[in-house]
Amino acid sequence: MEQQEQALEDAERTVRESQLQSDAAKLNQSQQEVMMQQEDRGMISEQLDLGELLERIHNLLKGYVLKKCEDGVVRWVAPEDNDMIILSDYGVNYIMGAVQWYLNKNTLLSNYDDKQIDAKMEDLSTTMVDDIFMEYDKMFLYPTLDDCKDELKQRIQAKVDTRKFALELMGKEVDTAGEKEIEDKVLMEMESRIERELGVIREQKIKNKLKRFESVIRFVQDTIHSAYQRAWKGQERTTLRQHINISEVKSNGLAQQPMQQTYNPMALFKRR
Repeated sequence: MEQQEQALEDAERTVRESQLQSDAAKLNQSQQEVMMQQEDRGMISEQLDLGELLERIHNLLKGYVLKKCEDGVVRWVAPEDNDMIILSDYGVNYIMGAVQWYLNKNTLLSNYDDKQIDAKMEDLSTTMVDDIFMEYDKMFLYPTLDDCKDELKQRIQAKVDTRKFALELMGKEVDTAGEKEIEDKVLMEMESRIERELGVIREQKIKNKLKRFESVIRFVQDTIHSAYQRAWKGQERTTLRQHINISEVKSNGLAQQPMQQTYNPMALFKRR
């Protein structure tokens, strides 16, 4: 009798352990399925998220550059030279608005052939060129008076250095007082045309920015073209669909795995 009671207790303990193992296996399977679903959602979200790209385009259009700061972190910072800033805020906002019409999920998940992509890119570039040309005086950042004054000071200093160097070649020493005298002469020569010189400098700076107009359009056009290439013959959504199907197969495989058989305590008595 005592042996039967002991055997029954052992059987009950074995059943409890077996049930705990079965519950743990079910919990582990559920956790794996949840993790796979989260990874799928994360992968799809990351693949279709263009936020980082749009931020990069915005910073580049504003003329910002990547610079390692004192704390060791690389950040987008404004350039020290305003000549590096091509577009005004108006121009940046216009191009960013155009870019956001194209760089989105709808474009990536569409289905285009070569002719459609070429036609859309031609329409895009033509429209942007026409719009910027018609409003170029608002699209581009014009130099300020301070920018022109700094440039004029550099030109004056260059003339002073040239005359100083010419005197040195002739064996004449130029001290501080002599350099000041040369600078005064240069200023006297330019006194009557300083205003005109500032106007010339301003026009040159504007022309230099207009020369980079084509490169700005090219960079934006190529970026948008890359997005359309992802939608060529629906490749983007086909890739996502294949990944989802593979994930579903893996998930179903986990669901179909046989669970551990529970222990039957009555089998102990049947063997006796």
